[in-house]
Amino acid sequence: MLNLVIGYLATSASRIARRDGSDNGATAVEYGLMIALVAAVIVVAVTALGGTLSGIFNSVVGAIS
Repeated sequence: MLNLVIGYLATSASRIARRDGSDNGATAVEYGLMIALVAAVIVVAVTALGGTLSGIFNSVVGAIS
């Protein structure tokens, strides 16, 4: 009986050790999702403020010339 428990613990430990090294793919996916979210926020901000910024730049150009 003790041999079965020790064998089970050894098998479980080796499975955990193998699974521990596989976090790199999940981390890369998480970073990719964060970058996509930041890019989406930038696109929305530029789209929403595009007309306002165009007006500001045109008034600055008019004041300079």
